[in-house]
Amino acid sequence: MLNFQQISNLIEKMKKIEAIIRTSRFDQIHACISGLGVKFLSFYEIKGMGFEHARQEMYRGVSYEPAYIPRTKLEIVVPDELKDEVIRCILKEGKTGEIGDGKIFVFDVLDAYRIRNNDTGENAL
Repeated sequence: MLNFQQISNLIEKMKKIEAIIRTSRFDQIHACISGLGVKFLSFYEIKGMGFEHARQEMYRGVSYEPAYIPRTKLEIVVPDELKDEVIRCILKEGKTGEIGDGKIFVFDVLDAYRIRNNDTGENAL
């Protein structure tokens, strides 16, 4: 009988990488990730708050400070062996050195399914 570790080693491992980045850095990050062979990612325009404060904006001659800062959220699912390279791309291309460069979160993905043809696991990516 297989133990948990042995079963875990048999399962294809995939990672979901979520990154909140500066919208202005999206094109550079996307180009780098695409160069690795990543075929699919999702991205969303989001708003958030953190250590960086929103800068003063002008609207019809009135100065105001927006409560939330616009950012882009990336969601990328990759085979385990691509995880470190994708993270390196995001860190390298997303870094300005200023507060507000963003965050990266990594999750285990148990399985994936392609709806069109029922591919599963890494084949569904």
